[in-house]
Amino acid sequence: MIALAMLAAVVLDLILGEPRRWHPLVAFGRLAGYCEQRLYGDARWSGLVAWAISVLPVVLIMAVAHAALLRWSLWASGVFNAVMLYLAIGLRSLEEHARPVAEALLQNDLPAARTAVSRMVSRDTGALDESRVAAAATESVLENGADAVFGALFWFALLGAPGVVLYRLANTLDAMWGYRTPRYERFGWAAARIDDVLNYVPARLTAVTYALSGDASRAWRCWRRQARAWDSPNAGPVMAAGAGAIAVRLGGPAPYHGVMEERPRLGEGETASAMSIKAAVMLVKRGVALWVMMALLWMFASLGGTHA
Repeated sequence: MIALAMLAAVVLDLILGEPRRWHPLVAFGRLAGYCEQRLYGDARWSGLVAWAISVLPVVLIMAVAHAALLRWSLWASGVFNAVMLYLAIGLRSLEEHARPVAEALLQNDLPAARTAVSRMVSRDTGALDESRVAAAATESVLENGADAVFGALFWFALLGAPGVVLYRLANTLDAMWGYRTPRYERFGWAAARIDDVLNYVPARLTAVTYALSGDASRAWRCWRRQARAWDSPNAGPVMAAGAGAIAVRLGGPAPYHGVMEERPRLGEGETASAMSIKAAVMLVKRGVALWVMMALLWMFASLGGTHA
């Protein structure tokens, strides 16, 4: 049933996209904001307590609901799983954010491209040229493919609805608190480290997926040579393999908060462009198709083994 729920969730996401009016992660963000207001302190333990109070009750509710539905009806449990995964993945959203950047670049509308990419990345986009805009969007697609798509699929395959909810809530708190700023350096430490742990295996599976879905030899080579230089232990393999898989050069200098930061180079091949943005989106889509196909094959093999 996990494989069928995965297929149903991916189809729902491709047809419907993210809910427009109300999304559970938005409500969770408000809950986390309230916990931060009440529990904030310049200490790691306060951040850990805030993380636990924000996440664990929600995951416990999901686990109880999942167990109750499983006892009542296998199909009801399958529908519940599919809906929870649908709410957790962001495949269509990834494309909806990337497409306007690529289209603006193809129309030589740099201001529109800068505005569109500012919705995807945290760097200063006002001074980016065409190739840097394209590189920022391509990097975002590759990295968020791991965070918003493959990480969710991994934890869903492993633990069902409770697993994917745990992963997405932890991922959300990392996005809210996991910054090396004076406010969050200590308070956000737990959120950042927990997210790193939960993403360790999915990130490397994502890198393997990118390699299998694109230029495999180039992806392996870039992963092996470049990933360790990236400051994030999980983003490094993902982005190096992804850049290699679509034969594009990423990384390099990028402006953050008025300061130009020199980042390691990633990938090899062409300079980033509108085509590389589209290639990154297609790479993620091919990877999702591969994961769903493998899950279905595993299910059929298991059924065959049971009947035998």
